Amino acid sequence: MGSERESDPVPVYRAPMRARDRDAPPFQGARCGVSTGLVGIGDALDPAPGSLDEALIAAGTAHGDKAGRMLLRFAELPEGVFVWTQTGDDEFRLGRIAGPWRYERSGCVRTAGIHHVRPAIWVPGTISAADTPPAVLETFARGGRNLQRINDPEVEPATAALWPDDAK
Repeated sequence: MGSERESDPVPVYRAPMRARDRDAPPFQGARCGVSTGLVGIGDALDPAPGSLDEALIAAGTAHGDKAGRMLLRFAELPEGVFVWTQTGDDEFRLGRIAGPWRYERSGCVRTAGIHHVRPAIWVPGTISAADTPPAVLETFARGGRNLQRINDPEVEPATAALWPDDAK
């Protein structure tokens, strides 16, 4: 990965934090991720992998090649990319990836089924739908459980404007 220039916009991703293998209560994974300072995706693995390479092989074997590719894309996202999640009907949260991939199987992460996680810094408090960029609302309205980049020319500057200058 090349270094981004100061003027390059920071990519923005939708992170529903909903496991594909279960019907957990709405917003459970997102609330767990925000409360624990994480962003994550699903696909439990047994036994738990000790490394990303082990996880990629196990995910491909247990859940198919697409699962392995999705995990690799998540693990390779650069630190600092923006992530949006939804914690309630009119509650959105904005965060940034702040560390490397790891496999987690304890606490609310296990219950929610979002085992592949990365540290994240979340802006304190929720952001209402009225204050959330329209492209973010559109991606969540479509549904789905996958982490995905939000490809809209307005979403990157609108998201960056909501990030506090003093956030670490």
